[in-house]
Amino acid sequence: MVFNLDPDSISFPHPELADEDGLLAVGGDLSTDRLILAYENGIFPWFSEDSPILWYAPHERFVIFPEHLKISKSMLQILKTDKFSITVDKAFTEVIHSCAKIERKDQDGTWITSDMIDAYQELHRINYAHSIEVWENEKLVGGLYGVYINQVFCGESMFSTVSNASKAALIYLTTHFNLKFVDCQFHTPHLASMGGTSISQQEYLSILKEQNANTL
Repeated sequence: MVFNLDPDSISFPHPELADEDGLLAVGGDLSTDRLILAYENGIFPWFSEDSPILWYAPHERFVIFPEHLKISKSMLQILKTDKFSITVDKAFTEVIHSCAKIERKDQDGTWITSDMIDAYQELHRINYAHSIEVWENEKLVGGLYGVYINQVFCGESMFSTVSNASKAALIYLTTHFNLKFVDCQFHTPHLASMGGTSISQQEYLSILKEQNANTL
């Protein structure tokens, strides 16, 4: 069942009430309070420019546990060189705009609308949204951004303009911070090859709601 959100009330129905495709609710806004509440309950917005705000809570989530991360031998060799330099929260705006603009196979347009960009920049300002940047010869060539809640990093999008740059960002995120897991939201063969696995919504929420300091 899909619920219509009351614009005057910052609340969500329970995630288990989402329909088969994970769609839970329609409407509301992208205020910081609503977004934080959503992520605290395993819910995220995903919609296109010409649609209302759609909120999803998939019944299965694709995640990477740090202890299960797989790094290929070729990627290990790349990481041992000085090909890339990696930073954190140094170019959040550049990363989110690059994610919005990058062309993706079998996808027309982007779900990273101007309203979404504004909303996540505000989350970044209050230390909930973060970015990993990958540089080559001082040029931004890859990165990712997402929301950090209770030691879970909810990945929103990544981009790469050179081979292996986004992979380097994901590896850095997974290995340099004390994360329970990285939430990749949906299965892709690329993420599966790096150790991604599906867990139930119930397990996801159980881990997410374990209380921890919310500092990346």
